Amino acid sequence: MRIHPLDLAIVIVYLLGVTALGMRFRRVQQRGASGDSTAAGREYFLGGRTAPWWALAFSIVATETSTLTIIGTPAISYAGNLTFIQLVFGYLIGRVLIVLLLLPGYFRGEFFTAYALIEKRFGEKMRAVAASTFLITRAIAEGVRVSAIALVVSVVLGTSEHLAVVIVIALTVLYTFEGGMKAVIWTDVAQLLLYMTGSAVTLFVLLHRIPGGWSEVTQVAAAAGHKLQLLDFSWNLAKKYTFWSGLIGGAFLTMASHGTDQTIVQRLLAAKSERDGRRALLTSGGIVLFQFSVFLLIGVLLYVFAQHWPLLATGEKTDRILPLFLVREMPVGLAGLLLASIVAVAMSNASGSLNSLAASSVLDFARLRRRSTDASQFLRLSRGMTLAWGLVLMAFGLVKWGPLLEAGLTVASLPFGSLLGLFLLGTLDRGANARGALAGMFAGLVAILCVFRFTNVAFTWYVLTGASVTFAVGWIASRVGPEKENVAA
Repeated sequence: MRIHPLDLAIVIVYLLGVTALGMRFRRVQQRGASGDSTAAGREYFLGGRTAPWWALAFSIVATETSTLTIIGTPAISYAGNLTFIQLVFGYLIGRVLIVLLLLPGYFRGEFFTAYALIEKRFGEKMRAVAASTFLITRAIAEGVRVSAIALVVSVVLGTSEHLAVVIVIALTVLYTFEGGMKAVIWTDVAQLLLYMTGSAVTLFVLLHRIPGGWSEVTQVAAAAGHKLQLLDFSWNLAKKYTFWSGLIGGAFLTMASHGTDQTIVQRLLAAKSERDGRRALLTSGGIVLFQFSVFLLIGVLLYVFAQHWPLLATGEKTDRILPLFLVREMPVGLAGLLLASIVAVAMSNASGSLNSLAASSVLDFARLRRRSTDASQFLRLSRGMTLAWGLVLMAFGLVKWGPLLEAGLTVASLPFGSLLGLFLLGTLDRGANARGALAGMFAGLVAILCVFRFTNVAFTWYVLTGASVTFAVGWIASRVGPEKENVAA
């Protein structure tokens, strides 16, 4: 089913408008190229550290929220209940732990990437290992996210999924290539406001369309069993969303994704000071809690709505429920705005990932770092890496993945544990050395792959498992054998 021409026009105007907004920052990058490579790096990858903390908070949320989140979260509550929110409680705890354990270390020097901290602690080789882990993980996880936009566009326009991926990534590469981090941050702000407005409108339209309003929702949800259930205190490790897996697993997942993944850490490093970085990170937690509450509630309302007017055909993916509602049931004009908001999320994710992948590629590998001492050469290399990673994400976006939201979280969780364990080892164990850190990372990755392959333990426990094994093995290995080197105590 194709959308109304007016809605299509709104989506196209949005795509062109946000690209133009991002490209406005090209002149800023050209001015940065007149200085040395450090100044150029600060400008292209950290936005000159001039963005206010609230804009960074918005950018953090826009970056961690993907098309997977917007279409996948309502699908979870549509098919199940509200217990996913327990994972978000863990997200809040994880942010507090980052502020206490990891954030101070990032502001003890002129760091442009998270992995510069690893070099200071364990040396150049371990920095490259950590950065390689990030590059592989982020590229694959972002590929899952990019593929989600193809699902939306195929529902909306009835066009080729491959063409949808190419268009969205090409436009995102264009403004990220030209404007750098400053373009990413301010387009993130615009995109967050758009999709949050769109989500609120969807919620109110749904509630208005359901006969009987909220009383009907509570009655149908009660008849369905546990549709409005928020908490599950069971200790079943195979269940994805329990109070304990949410609080503990969600905290460790956030410590990894927001404390060791360059995509988010880059926004913290872009803050004017540690205090601003702390305010941005903690504020983003409140916004995330609010938005997930809205997304989950939309899923419940879609379930009630579908009892009156079915949306999905037999056997159809639940991930299609929200796009189908927007196309079939939303008034002309509003549908275009809401579909543009979903595209906004896809572009926001891709732009943040492109800039952070380029930053890590250029700055975390000694050979490339030494090639880019001149500012103009540094800018050319940085833009070249942005383009190269754009092609990689485009390729991954064309791959067919499984259930979208959980596929994205699972892919990210597999290596995140060993990466978080490395950072905790460097932060908490002064006796740890590079050899122990490498052994710990390898053991942590093997452990979590075994858990993934041979058990039915839910993905929410993966990061905790990997981090614990990495830390324990790294601690032991650092104290066994003749070598006890320690780059920085």
